[in-house]
Amino acid sequence: MCPGYRRAQPRASGRHPGPRARRLRRAPELLGTGPDLRFAFKDTELAAIGDFLVIAGPPAERARYTHASATVIVDDLDEVTTALLGAGAAITTPESTGPTGRFLYARHPGSPEIEYVE
Repeated sequence: MCPGYRRAQPRASGRHPGPRARRLRRAPELLGTGPDLRFAFKDTELAAIGDFLVIAGPPAERARYTHASATVIVDDLDEVTTALLGAGAAITTPESTGPTGRFLYARHPGSPEIEYVE
């Protein structure tokens, strides 16, 4: 498991804290497995369940992330940034750091915006 990740830990009552956790509860029922990791980021809660990243939170907060059509996990964000710029991509959200590590958003010429996470 990568640094910064934490496995979902229920309270002694067996429930995850907060109302957002209740919203995430439906995803494992549909996907047949529980979260591999779960973390809070700003006013949202994220859970990786199988091959899906589920974002829960108030609609206005979730809307902040709908511009990216995909998230790509990379080994070296610096190397990817150089390759993106060399291919004519525009960095739309500069490199930043979050609970999952360093990330940025880029738009490829004629393509949708993509999030890259190291």
